[in-house]
Amino acid sequence: MYLKLVLRSALLIVVAGSAQAQYPTKPMSMVVPFAAGGPTDTLGRTIAQAMTVDLKQTVIIENVGGAGGTIGVNRVAKASPDGYTLLLHHIGMSTAPALYRNLPYKTLEDFEYIGLVADVPMTLIAKKDFPPNNYKELVAYLKANRDKVTYANAGLGAASHLCGLLFQSAIETDLTTVPYKGTAPAMNDILGGQVDLMCDQTTNTTSQIKSGKVKVYGVTSKARVPSLKEIPTLDEQGLKNFEVAVWHGVYAPKGTPKPVLDRLVTALQAALKDSNVKLRLADLGTEPVPMAKATPEALRTFLKSEVDKWGPIIKKAGQYAD
Repeated sequence: MYLKLVLRSALLIVVAGSAQAQYPTKPMSMVVPFAAGGPTDTLGRTIAQAMTVDLKQTVIIENVGGAGGTIGVNRVAKASPDGYTLLLHHIGMSTAPALYRNLPYKTLEDFEYIGLVADVPMTLIAKKDFPPNNYKELVAYLKANRDKVTYANAGLGAASHLCGLLFQSAIETDLTTVPYKGTAPAMNDILGGQVDLMCDQTTNTTSQIKSGKVKVYGVTSKARVPSLKEIPTLDEQGLKNFEVAVWHGVYAPKGTPKPVLDRLVTALQAALKDSNVKLRLADLGTEPVPMAKATPEALRTFLKSEVDKWGPIIKKAGQYAD
């Protein structure tokens, strides 16, 4: 009986090792915890398509939105750790522990790390007929009309919410905030003139800016964005040291075997080196991270530092969700 158990255990180890060596053998799911059509979804589809080529298996984007991204994140946290369910998430991964009192997962404990993907600058935009014509006029207008101006965001914890939080704090002016269930509906109402102002990622705003459908007052990076080089930064216009970049990373459920993680790291790095990916991201106002950042250790270290950074900021603002 003992010999049978030993043989059976040995066989299971061999089978498991063989399955990992052949990985992947079927299509994979990459969860984007926001609605389709938003900036993180756009980035996710670009990366997934390139990883599909390297992995020789389809990487399907699965949009699981709601609750500031936490529903989709929890979906991955509870998924089987077999390498067939991944997560692409942005800066919201680091802010959720402070924003949500009852997270159904542990941000720093329930995931394996694959690597960082891209740092995406943001732009401060407004509806096309918004009265201010430049940043200086904008600040004066907001201070004089703070009770009339509406600021749109994609929901609690979204990048647009965080950028708006910092911007209002920086100019010491509180605006009427209008939260949406995703970036796409927020952008639709900016384009339609139902709301006034929004801060959002270049992956979502570049085409709208270039087509003249929105007004733009500045970018949130230290340096100008190559694809929007005519748009000055907020820093150079007087809002000193104001910098918001929306970083993105790829994760797997805790317990995913190391050989599988190693294969995913290889596929992610291949995707970030792909010339088509570089061109697509350049069109969207960003670029892939250096290869040294597209690693598990880099993402692990950076996520921890961002959790520590945003916790006090959110606590001071007093904005929480149950």
